[in-house]
Amino acid sequence: MRTTSGEGGFVPAGSRSASTGSGFSSGGSGFVGVHRRESLSVPPALADLLPEGGLVKGSVVVYTGASSLLSGLLAAVTGAGGHAAAVGLPRLGLLAAAEMGAQLGRLAVVADPGPDPLEVASVLLDGLDLVILGLNGVTVPLSRARVLAARARSKSSTLVVTNGAWSLPALRIDTRVTGYDGLGRGSGRLRTVCLEVSVRGRSTPLRKGRLDMFPCNGRVEWSTPARTPVETLKHAHHAVS
Repeated sequence: MRTTSGEGGFVPAGSRSASTGSGFSSGGSGFVGVHRRESLSVPPALADLLPEGGLVKGSVVVYTGASSLLSGLLAAVTGAGGHAAAVGLPRLGLLAAAEMGAQLGRLAVVADPGPDPLEVASVLLDGLDLVILGLNGVTVPLSRARVLAARARSKSSTLVVTNGAWSLPALRIDTRVTGYDGLGRGSGRLRTVCLEVSVRGRSTPLRKGRLDMFPCNGRVEWSTPARTPVETLKHAHHAVS
């Protein structure tokens, strides 16, 4: 198992920071009258679609679609003072995450987790706020899924699984790139990347929305369409996927 981190290692249990502030959101969704559990920060534009306004600590989330939003989740958590890891995602761009505000010193990367990535993720859940696990097309048996879900819950860590099949997650997030703004017929510059996002919880109805990824003051930001400014996407070429 090979691991990289901006500061040379993992964060031991008990050293987590509160994942709030730094321009990211840990609440404020459109669900009224719902008792919200403690959640990790997410890009504010995504928070409006989530039942709890963020990724609930101790939960398992299944994610499918554009890897750019995974980079946004890592940026939100580390940018707000938390610690995260990406496991089994060799094509996940650290530069893209940094453009979105990620603090790479708070991010561990295990590009090649070896024959048992679930075991690697289990270890990392003990001490990190967020673990994103790439399954490489594997279907996880229900028995192992329950074990990892119980560990995430006991450690108050959030596990996001992608590129595989997982039973009974607390939340499903599906995304797809639906278009680009700024390109004409054979010319122009890319200004905005548009994602369609669908969110479904175990006991909440399906919610759909659109997120735009665009440059702003030398960084890459996420917004809803009505709030997206017009600026050439010259800083976001590493983030598009």
